[in-house]
Amino acid sequence: MTRQLLPLPLAATLALVLLATGFAPGATSPAEAAELSAKQIVDGLKAPRTRSLGAQERPALSADDLATLNRIRRTRSLSSADRAEMAEIAGKRPSIDLQIYFDFDSADLSSKAEPQLNSLGQALTSPELAGSVIMLGGHTDAKGSDSYNQSLSERRAETVKRFLTERYKIPADNLVAAGYGEARLKNKANPDAAENRRVEIINMATKEQAAR
Repeated sequence: MTRQLLPLPLAATLALVLLATGFAPGATSPAEAAELSAKQIVDGLKAPRTRSLGAQERPALSADDLATLNRIRRTRSLSSADRAEMAEIAGKRPSIDLQIYFDFDSADLSSKAEPQLNSLGQALTSPELAGSVIMLGGHTDAKGSDSYNQSLSERRAETVKRFLTERYKIPADNLVAAGYGEARLKNKANPDAAENRRVEIINMATKEQAAR
């Protein structure tokens, strides 16, 4: 089956880079990004209340977008069409980059992942973000088959969702987990690069928007 590449502006993505703890012999690991505090995550994910002259202007979240989002967030298994619609809406929403670690070639969280995930959980349960609908979009590098990478990306996104629902009691239908496999590489010049193994986290709708 031919896989469609779904464009998503890099400026609109919230990427959790899933760096494996094991690397092939001779491979070099990228520099580790500094962990962000819960406050920094909140500030990055809050939808601006006023337009700033220096801020990138995003299209408003339309009634059709909200209807699509509310339908998909209650769907247990997303279709390729659902994922495409989520990616389109995600391009309009606030985001921030984090770094989370998974075990090599696995959907299991590394022990190094927990501190940053706890900061994320604290941010998403803060008064500013509680009740928001958050997208967790899993991605892989280009190693392996399309079908394997699609499955791995879905499982990694679900792992992050499970952590947030179990540890921070965030309602499951407020977290939309979607897998994109290797379809949208962050580093196209190096398809096997570690930064391609990531999960995008995007504030899709505020509590007030989602309740409409």
